[in-house]
Amino acid sequence: MLLRIPQMALPTSLDKDAIREAYEDVRSNLTDNEWAVFKFDGLTIVCSAKGQGFQEFCDEFQDDERAFGYIRIQMGDEMSKRSKFLFLTWIGPEVGVMQRAKMSTDKSIIKDVINNFAVELQVETSADLDLEMFKMHLNKAGGANYGTGVRDL
Repeated sequence: MLLRIPQMALPTSLDKDAIREAYEDVRSNLTDNEWAVFKFDGLTIVCSAKGQGFQEFCDEFQDDERAFGYIRIQMGDEMSKRSKFLFLTWIGPEVGVMQRAKMSTDKSIIKDVINNFAVELQVETSADLDLEMFKMHLNKAGGANYGTGVRDL
């Protein structure tokens, strides 16, 4: 006789050392890496990729995956340049209901390590992986936006 045991949701864990290293790498102005992507390897969130270039960042997110991204974006104008950081939660359009629901608790786990960013976004389609939209959110979060100093009359 086969006994059925109710399936319990198993807790998600982190590869904390690798995630912290990637996070600090993106935050550092001394490295070339502008972004890091964190995905699920079974029940463990791991650093799956890091690199340069916005398109390469976007290419990391697949329709059937859940993931997190951390990206440094150069902001400012001709007078002042500064790095701003964005934390992204990705839930692809083909991800099932149960996995979608689990993302809020999984996000709180990774945010124990990744905790310094100006903007946090949740994105569910590749069309929403848009650099100009990201910059718009970062500008709004940044307060004063002085522009070019030239008025349109």
